[in-house]
Amino acid sequence: MRHRVFVCAVLTALMGGCDDMPPAPSGPAVSFFVTSETHTTGNLGGLAGADSTCQRLATSAGYGSRQWRAYLSVERDPANNNQPTHARDRIGSGPWYNTALALVANNLTELHARSGAAMIFLDERGQIINGQWTGSPLPNQHDILTGSNLDGTVAAGLTCADWTSSASNVAARVGHSDGMGQNQSTTPPANSWNAAHESQSCADTAPRGGAGRFYCFAR
Repeated sequence: MRHRVFVCAVLTALMGGCDDMPPAPSGPAVSFFVTSETHTTGNLGGLAGADSTCQRLATSAGYGSRQWRAYLSVERDPANNNQPTHARDRIGSGPWYNTALALVANNLTELHARSGAAMIFLDERGQIINGQWTGSPLPNQHDILTGSNLDGTVAAGLTCADWTSSASNVAARVGHSDGMGQNQSTTPPANSWNAAHESQSCADTAPRGGAGRFYCFAR
């Protein structure tokens, strides 16, 4: 980009403009992050509230020109005639890059076939999410809310009442951002970024290693 600006300035001085200069090649753009913002309970304000959080965090980090959606599934979506909405259907078709411009996945198939990885699943500021690896800061916060199965479809009964509940008698499906379970196990499903296990309850996201974070993707 700097090279283009320089060349454009030279052409303007010599020829009065650079309209005929070909556009600069476009490269990868940030299109994925884990929320730095945490939530004590599973009440995120529904899909609309979670999407708003993604957009706000993206904007604050300088990525707000795109439409951002939360990777969350629900059983009854008011915007979909109270029908289920699957997380995989909300995020576009890829490819997606993290805040370090490292490739997360090229498409939905790759995305749902991969494992979590601490250096890939970063927040919007480029920070690593506390996990299970040796030397990780404490507390462990790698449990990321998804309400989804391995293929990105809704996990029935595991969405904190479609992300509106802080009740102790309901739970959520979570994934592991670092792809590790207890004792650094990478055996499925512990290595899953979106469907590792269930939370203890929607009343408190911390037990078992969470902080009420979720994933955001640019469409």
